[in-house]
Amino acid sequence: MSDSSDPRDQGDDDQFDGIVDEATDRDPDLAVIEAGSRTLRAMTGPPQGDPVPSRPEDPEVDRALREVENELATRWGETKLEPSVKRIAALMDVLGEPQRAYPSIHITGTNGKTSTARMIESLLGAFDLRTGRYTSPHVQTITERISLDGAPIDPERFIETYQDVKPYVEMVDAREEYRLSFFEVLTGMAYAAFADAPVDVAVVEVGMGGTWDATNVIDASVAVVTPIDLDHTDRLGSTTGEIAGEKSGVIKQDATVILAQQPVDAAQVLLKKAVEADATVAREGMEFGVTAREVAVGGQQLTLRGLGGEYEGVFLPLYGAHQAHNAAVALAAVEAFFGIGAQHARALDIDTVRRAFAQVASPGRLEVVRSSPTVVLDAAHNPHGARATAEAVTESFGFSRLIGVVSTSADKDARGLLEAFEPIFAEIVITSNSNPRATDPDALAALAVEIFGEDRVVVEPRLDDAIEAAITLAEEEGEYAGGGVLVTGSIFTVGDARLLLKRG
Repeated sequence: MSDSSDPRDQGDDDQFDGIVDEATDRDPDLAVIEAGSRTLRAMTGPPQGDPVPSRPEDPEVDRALREVENELATRWGETKLEPSVKRIAALMDVLGEPQRAYPSIHITGTNGKTSTARMIESLLGAFDLRTGRYTSPHVQTITERISLDGAPIDPERFIETYQDVKPYVEMVDAREEYRLSFFEVLTGMAYAAFADAPVDVAVVEVGMGGTWDATNVIDASVAVVTPIDLDHTDRLGSTTGEIAGEKSGVIKQDATVILAQQPVDAAQVLLKKAVEADATVAREGMEFGVTAREVAVGGQQLTLRGLGGEYEGVFLPLYGAHQAHNAAVALAAVEAFFGIGAQHARALDIDTVRRAFAQVASPGRLEVVRSSPTVVLDAAHNPHGARATAEAVTESFGFSRLIGVVSTSADKDARGLLEAFEPIFAEIVITSNSNPRATDPDALAALAVEIFGEDRVVVEPRLDDAIEAAITLAEEEGEYAGGGVLVTGSIFTVGDARLLLKRG
């Protein structure tokens, strides 16, 4: 996401109006987001509490942050991959190797990385450790990517960190064949911010893959691999085994590897790499896992089997079996970090574990943002994620009529995603989002017609119009009949929808 001036930032109405007036000259699409936001807010009622940071209230700080965002936007975007850690390693060298100032937990996989990272962060924080978390992409605001002690870095500190590393970035730029990319600079900023804090442990999510990912200049004592499926196949490989080969690069010598349930070919590759690195392996379904789960109001009630024992009565305020599995992976990762395993079979304090999981939030992951009718946002962007979302929606919400609002990115498997959602959508509204790589609505609609049939497909190129149309269709069931709306297909779609719907 190299366009860091995208409209996924939020603030109070007056401030946002000024931002849009200023930015519209650069990007007319920004005005589209604001044009529909008040209408949608009137239709859907007041917003709930929001864990995503807003734009800085101080105009000077906001202007300085935008200057940083604009400078970062001149660099290679995150979708452009050059298979080398040479540049980021050079940056770490001139910065004094900040990534070695603290232990790390490194997370790769196809889906579930950010939610798992947030759970790990919450668990570590509950045990009184200072945490740094680095995740991507952001939902609305770039500062979300770097968190300290469970909260996004404040804008002033983000700006200060950028200014601190900028001379070193320019030094590396001048002597390397290519300038450092957007993601490489942000990674350097995160590692520097964590060292400066200082943190007790960093929780780091890869950007893409593993071996050549910019984050992979750390030597994490715990490597986590969430479920691997087909995504970024043009860059990582055409089979789950090939993709696992790239992602296995996060497994370091003598580390502990926490493996979520994997396709057979991916598991074989990962286990082979672990053997080569003399790493200890813990596998979901073998050494740890989900023992029991029940749907509960606002989430689910879990019994988890960890590396050191069983944890009953764990409430997780997130929906879906996939989030329960993420919780099991997160718990095992934290146990491994504390040295709990076969040789040290002691459980973590159960009350602390319960408190940590009860506090977890994962914005944009089956996030309910409105009621009457219920509007849910989910960042599923590939078939594997879409199938998990569809199962979770069916299990947890019981809509009598569900309307989908979908916009995807052009480099994703849109057909597979639409096929996953077809059984649960009564109708689908095809739209677009602020991402320059968003799939053309007419092209996406043609694909949707093949899957859903022409009578179930509506096209509204503007997202605000699409959400309004979906709400109207859901309301045809009547106020108490259980109609709902699911906005999905891309993190950009979700970010734009949150901007439209979560500001009062």
